Amino acid sequence: MFDQPIFEKPNILVTGGAGFLGSHLCETLLKSAKVICVDNFVSGNQRNIEHLLPNPDFIFLRHDIAMPLDLETFPELERFKVRFQGVQEIYHLACPTSPKDFEAQRVATLHANAYGSINVLHLAHRYHAKVLLASSSVVYGSRRPNVRYHREDEFGPLDPTSPRAAYDEGKRFAEAAFATYRQQYGVQAKIARIFRTYGPRQRLRIGEMVADFIVHALEGKPLVIYGDETFATSLTYVDDLVAGLVQLMASDEHGPMNFGSPDEYRIVDVANLIIQLTGSVSTVRFEPPLLFMSALGLPEITLARELLGWTPIVRLEDGLRRSIDYSQAHRSLLGY
Repeated sequence: MFDQPIFEKPNILVTGGAGFLGSHLCETLLKSAKVICVDNFVSGNQRNIEHLLPNPDFIFLRHDIAMPLDLETFPELERFKVRFQGVQEIYHLACPTSPKDFEAQRVATLHANAYGSINVLHLAHRYHAKVLLASSSVVYGSRRPNVRYHREDEFGPLDPTSPRAAYDEGKRFAEAAFATYRQQYGVQAKIARIFRTYGPRQRLRIGEMVADFIVHALEGKPLVIYGDETFATSLTYVDDLVAGLVQLMASDEHGPMNFGSPDEYRIVDVANLIIQLTGSVSTVRFEPPLLFMSALGLPEITLARELLGWTPIVRLEDGLRRSIDYSQAHRSLLGY
């Protein structure tokens, strides 16, 4: 049986591990585990994991998770004894998430949500591993006038043929796949519904507004909001989000479970706060919304609070300061 590690540390697989969320998750998991990071760099970046590569408990595999993955064919994994120990946990984060590149990456997005989810479920079934899906708040649909907070037992209206369907319906299919493998095969499959998250290592100039706000403020350029002054959202600092995923994996719960801040922030107020914190002379400019960036509701987090003891603890201003400090310290690497 592979569900119990033979050696002192468990093996944990993270798909999308070189991305924004994935790299922070890998960093946290390395404190107590051996980590196999899989990414094809569609959304991720080697720069995010360069500081992890020298760690003997970290191995990176460049692979598209939409293609079958046989861990035992990789000679670099021999030191993790995968053939004998298998993997004990799998976090499935792989999925393109670039607002500006979304239309060009719709097929890749569809494949990551469909084939990628099935492939990680096959691995989880083979190794008797726990597996967690990084789903999304988009499964609730766009914000509706009469609904502000979303509970996990709600179902939002979605158009399965819309231009956004590769992501929105893709996440719903992924959830269906995880639930089906749990019901049919007893796979310990868990679903986390993630709301908007920010922090260091977000990709720049792809439409991720908070990350771009910080860089543009430091450059003295206009901060561009893709929407109007009413655009408001939940914002969760990445450390809080990662803590929630790890807690869900360690628990006996399988979800779906919301992870995000229940507080709502107007994006224009966030932009002005960043200008203030950086001492910038930048101004705010409004442009038409991007297809990938729709107005979403807020998370009802009673389940996470009561079942896991989880709640976001990093204040927005503190999280922005940390993100600004990171951007200032890595100006040369970030290319501005």
